[in-house]
Amino acid sequence: MREERIEPIQFFVHGIPKAQPRPRAFYNKHLGQARVYEAGTAEAWKGAIALAAKQYLPSSPLTGPLSVSLMFFMPRPKSHYRTGKHSDELRPDAPEWHSGKPDRDNLEKAVLDSLTHIGMWKDDGQVCTGPVDKKYSDKPGALITIEKAP
Repeated sequence: MREERIEPIQFFVHGIPKAQPRPRAFYNKHLGQARVYEAGTAEAWKGAIALAAKQYLPSSPLTGPLSVSLMFFMPRPKSHYRTGKHSDELRPDAPEWHSGKPDRDNLEKAVLDSLTHIGMWKDDGQVCTGPVDKKYSDKPGALITIEKAP
């Protein structure tokens, strides 16, 4: 079976990127059962991803191996800026790269899960390559690029 060729799909999602929360387990001693639940802390972010991606959905889910490039732009804390009359200027030592929480793998998981849910592809297991970066920016969000794997 020959796979279709697709043009790269690229779009920006506005908002503060949120990580996919890890499932949590607890034991209910009254029922004698272990239960698993997922905190819904990333649902608004995943909804924003779905909304931004809807106009780029193919007529049928993408097939074959895919490359997804993710550039997350995280909001800068106040400590990155100067004070006083220069409070709108970055400090010279303000970092470019975001090296704290949320972890990049959990940010990626939220994006892939959202795109799977809306039918961009059949399964996020098709995504086999692509960089995931986190930088600081005054315009938080994510730049998402989807294309066939090379």
